[in-house]
Amino acid sequence: MDMETFLAQNQVFTIEEARNALEIEHNRSTLDNLLAYHLRKGHIIRIRKGLYYTIPRGADPKTHPVDPYLIAGKIAPDSILAYYTSLGFHGKLHSMRNDFVYITQRKVKPPFVFRDTIFKGISIPKGTLVNPDFGVETEDYQGCKIRITTLERTFVDVLDRPSLINNWEEIWRSLESIEYLNVQQVLVYAQMLNNVTTYARIAFFLDQHREMLGLGEKELLSFDAFKPKSPHYLDRHNKEPNHLIARWNLIVPKSLLEKTWEEPHENF
Repeated sequence: MDMETFLAQNQVFTIEEARNALEIEHNRSTLDNLLAYHLRKGHIIRIRKGLYYTIPRGADPKTHPVDPYLIAGKIAPDSILAYYTSLGFHGKLHSMRNDFVYITQRKVKPPFVFRDTIFKGISIPKGTLVNPDFGVETEDYQGCKIRITTLERTFVDVLDRPSLINNWEEIWRSLESIEYLNVQQVLVYAQMLNNVTTYARIAFFLDQHREMLGLGEKELLSFDAFKPKSPHYLDRHNKEPNHLIARWNLIVPKSLLEKTWEEPHENF
């Protein structure tokens, strides 16, 4: 394969991918010269060391938009789009953000900024190390293969680490846009993380949204064995009035129970 063909087939790529595709193994300067040539011509731009983005011929490389999902999906060799970035990719994130997260088993590098967009690496949850591919799917996106967590895993991840969004209204509104969940997959993944507060948050949300998700008591009974034995706070940093949900031993802010962010006419 020649460089022109490679660029036509790869919107975003790493040096290693270019080297393998072009079969340049022993002569590093050849690839360096090719990249330098196409950088000068404006055919590609450098995102960060070892990562490049292909620019259409005739477009201005300084202003041509880049897709942050593609970048986040290629930052690390094992990048997986997760948490609110996965929600956004699936079209379920309530509010737009200018930061994107990916999980990796490799050493996490400091966040970096490209064109005012922040990219942050997060260590893969310890509970998934035995089976890091559980709840991960590969998507063909704009001609590139990127890995992303399923809605079931994303749903659990967001409730397991709500501090990444740090806004319960945003979390609730985003998760409420999910039309269907495989509850068995949710439970299996929650067991991998093995956090009783996370179990309670999941069960509470599912209980609140039975009708929306088409769930019955049978599905919720699966969570009874894993709920906390004593009351846990949904958010122990929240200082507003709370209410105990006895079924799940979960202490929940009243604003979340009452959805105080909704306007009086919003449900009509």
